[in-house]
Amino acid sequence: MPENKNGLTLLRSEDWMAVWLGFLIIVAVVVGVRPPLPKFSWATAGEFAATATENKPVVEALIKEAGAKGETDLVASATALKTALEGNDRKVIGDASKKLAASGKKAKDKGLQKKAADIDRAIGARAGAVVGTVFGGENIWNAIKIGIAFLILSAIGVMLMGGNVVNYIIGFPVVYILGWLSHVIAGNATMNYWGLEYVIFALIIGLFICNVVGVPKWLMEAIKTEYYIKTGLVILGAGILFFEIVQAGALGIVQALLVVVVIWYICFWLSRKFRVDDEFAVMLSTAVSICGVSAAIAACGAIQGDKKKLSYVTSLVLIVAVPMMVLMPWIAKAFEMPDIVAGAWLGGTLDTSGSVVAAGALISELAMKAGVIVKFSQNVLIGIAAFLISLWWTFKKGAETGERPNAGVIWERFPKFVLGFLIASVVFSFLLDQATVNATKGTLAGLRVVWFGLAFTCIGLETRFTDLVSMEGGRPAAAFLLAQAVNVIWTLLLAYLLFGGILFSVPPLQ
Repeated sequence: MPENKNGLTLLRSEDWMAVWLGFLIIVAVVVGVRPPLPKFSWATAGEFAATATENKPVVEALIKEAGAKGETDLVASATALKTALEGNDRKVIGDASKKLAASGKKAKDKGLQKKAADIDRAIGARAGAVVGTVFGGENIWNAIKIGIAFLILSAIGVMLMGGNVVNYIIGFPVVYILGWLSHVIAGNATMNYWGLEYVIFALIIGLFICNVVGVPKWLMEAIKTEYYIKTGLVILGAGILFFEIVQAGALGIVQALLVVVVIWYICFWLSRKFRVDDEFAVMLSTAVSICGVSAAIAACGAIQGDKKKLSYVTSLVLIVAVPMMVLMPWIAKAFEMPDIVAGAWLGGTLDTSGSVVAAGALISELAMKAGVIVKFSQNVLIGIAAFLISLWWTFKKGAETGERPNAGVIWERFPKFVLGFLIASVVFSFLLDQATVNATKGTLAGLRVVWFGLAFTCIGLETRFTDLVSMEGGRPAAAFLLAQAVNVIWTLLLAYLLFGGILFSVPPLQ
């Protein structure tokens, strides 16, 4: 919407609507509105049997260790779980796993506590994760309630932004159902094992409809990629806690900074060499160097970029991410990389926290933890990068037009949803007590991924393969792929230097 002199329409722009919507959801959760979240995890009988077989040796090792340390209660519960695993009754196994977790909490040895909890996470949660639960009436009703609430809140924003509310209300349920379906597919145990997240399936579903079936006109009003993901990013700010970044260690922050600065410049340089325009280059560079889609959208907002180019970049990021999630853990194992180095490598190159967790888990828990530390450090740079890009772009455009930028112009260009992201982060880092932060963490994370599911579905719905192939002759894709290749090599080098004991002692991660 164009601004007017009193700035009221600015407060009703998409950026501001995402801020207000995100804040409203955060405040509601903080004061106690915490709806039950739908469950998506499920495993077939065969998948659970494989899990049981895989974990039998782990349970046996726990029995021996607990016996050696005199933890009789833990020995008894672990033995009961071992006996249950020899049968095929998932309920019996699940109950035995819960008793093991309870005994583990009472153990004096911290290591045994952790091992018991890890076993329960691997076995207990999956024992009750059946398809019938996901499609059960209560679970579907929980999803419907959240969908209705999101529809009402987002429709008010659409009305204030001057959109067609009737068409939006008609189309939103379709987008929501498609997003829900992507979560269900990704909730499968095998998909989860290989790190294939809901964002991938949301994109695939959207792309199939767009390129094979066709998107009907009545649905177009509900395809609001940026509106959804900006709201999700504001909520994400509540999960970016400064003290956790500090606790994670300086090495993760150092790697994140070196990756972002070096890879951003290299991608921008490559883009220019491939004769890609600067607007495209900024989005490509920010996506490949920081954290993929979220960073690309922040960059697009900072420079007020072309939405078609943004759609191209986001689709490209997600398509490239799939083989990386599968191949990188395999390479790490094949070359016998130290787990902490492999994790730092994954965290610096994979574009979402979920993919880092899944890929790291394919190697070890230590690799997963190291990857999360590095990825978390990169995520916090979204706001800083958006501010610097908006500042640089404003002065760049001012130099081209001869107009001297002032504070008002800089403020106008700055993406306001990033401001919401930063405010949420500051509030949860410094103003709220730890008990409140812990109590709200799960609900906010669950609601956030619903918004992201909507956004990635919309990315697919508005992306045509012909555009990906034909846009600027494929030069942006070439620049991105080359930059990603450099990113993989550069990040691996940094991971060895910083986490491999070459420049510093190996961080004491457990």
